[in-house]
Amino acid sequence: MPWKKEDFEMKYNAKRTIGMSLLAAVFMGGATLMPVTANAQDWQDAHNHRQQTKNTWRNVAIGSGALSVLGFATHNNTLGIAGAAGALYSASRYDHDRRSQNRQDRERAGYYGRTDFDYGGHHYHRKTVWRSGHKYYQFVRG
Repeated sequence: MPWKKEDFEMKYNAKRTIGMSLLAAVFMGGATLMPVTANAQDWQDAHNHRQQTKNTWRNVAIGSGALSVLGFATHNNTLGIAGAAGALYSASRYDHDRRSQNRQDRERAGYYGRTDFDYGGHHYHRKTVWRSGHKYYQFVRG
């Protein structure tokens, strides 16, 4: 069965049209998603900075603790006390950074840190509720 020139041209044009459409979709998709990728990089940079700061405080606490041990081992009380104070402060900052790292915890703290707020034309007050020995907050309209 011999092929016809019209059939060949029609199949070629259909493939070419589909190919050009896919190529346009790829370029448009890339241009559309580029800002999302940039935002993800900004978030990742902030997360990495927070992680690096936390790790720095941990490393300073370890170094200060070692300095404190060295000071007390060599009977140098000034070095021992300074090292112990540095280790305690750094450990405190590390713990603070570790606890504040979770974004949801920070958002929750900001939400429940308020004593009252206005929403939808109503005023709400924070109320402390104890259930099964655990402390909870709820907002009551009043």
